[in-house]
Amino acid sequence: MIKSIADLPIEGRRVFIRVDFNVPLTPAKGVADDSRIRASLPTIQHAVKRGARVILASHLGRPKGPTPALSLEPVGARLADLLGQEVLLTDEAVGDGARKVVSDLRDGDVALLENVRFFPGEEANDDNFARQLASYADVYINDAFGTAHRAHASTVGMLKYVAEKGAGFLMLKEVEFLGKLLGNVERPYLAVVGGAKVSDKIGVLENLLGRVDAFLIGGAMANTFVKAKGGDVGKSRVEEDKMALARAFLAKADLRGVEVLLPSDAVAATSIDATEGTPVRADKVPADMMALDIGPQAAAGFADRIARARTVFWNGPMGVFEKKPFAAGTLAVAKAVAASRGLTVVGGGDSVAAVNEMGVADQIKHISTGGGASLEFIEGKTLPGIAALEVAE
Repeated sequence: MIKSIADLPIEGRRVFIRVDFNVPLTPAKGVADDSRIRASLPTIQHAVKRGARVILASHLGRPKGPTPALSLEPVGARLADLLGQEVLLTDEAVGDGARKVVSDLRDGDVALLENVRFFPGEEANDDNFARQLASYADVYINDAFGTAHRAHASTVGMLKYVAEKGAGFLMLKEVEFLGKLLGNVERPYLAVVGGAKVSDKIGVLENLLGRVDAFLIGGAMANTFVKAKGGDVGKSRVEEDKMALARAFLAKADLRGVEVLLPSDAVAATSIDATEGTPVRADKVPADMMALDIGPQAAAGFADRIARARTVFWNGPMGVFEKKPFAAGTLAVAKAVAASRGLTVVGGGDSVAAVNEMGVADQIKHISTGGGASLEFIEGKTLPGIAALEVAE
């Protein structure tokens, strides 16, 4: 059982909330996309409203030691704007300065620790670093689903030194919606899977094989499947060492009566930098060309299947989405998923970018904030950051 922050006594207590503020910054050191900060607001506002003394912790980027360019200062400034109150930023995650800031907090105050990854002890799950973080906390709350697949000091190590623990609203929502995809859902149930590599997604495909009615596969990973079935894919990106894996998966799906729909056509070009593409048959890509998006027929076919589904999980773009000539397939899928009247869950950076670009994010039932974490959850793996929150009933 995992307790909710709503069920824990937090009034007047120091509440350590692990958030995921790993956001992109602008060249001028502002926040380029504050969606992750906004996603954490319900939990933070709840704690503030109940008079907790709030200590927030997050990482930003992959620093090797203290890195001014990866300071959480601009994140703290944006959070203060959104909360409408001061957010105190410590000079480092642990140390005398941070301890002073935390000890001076009053009910309803908010402090943000400097980037926890400035200390190697965070990713190493160092016990000493974990103890220092835990010394700030009467209650621990994890609301950072995006880091739940990492056994770090602020997500796992410190919990054994804190008396009470639970999950924030964002974490609970992620577990609820992703958990639905592994349980009983309305059918037809489709998994729309794209991206570059079969190797990145095979765990998801295997774990969903006994659950979904059909897979729609796009992106560069579709090339590996097309070639595994004997098609010609020209210069398209292919994982040659995963062909046997692709063939084995197709055979298993066939045996279980699960459809695997590959693109019928593709948008091909001689280079990823081409200004336009040419629709060709997906299994007859000319030798000097590469498939860079699903074609218009495949996009229409995928959209039709999505429209008839009652449950849709989408992860990964249908093509080189960041290049305009090869974005149409991904945008068509985004539009179709948004128009679905069923349960729709989107996980993964490029898929999320697509629904945001189309302006349809508010029409998706759930958009996961954790790409890697959501994939591992759907693979059926135990996420250490979630397992650490479990308490006996």
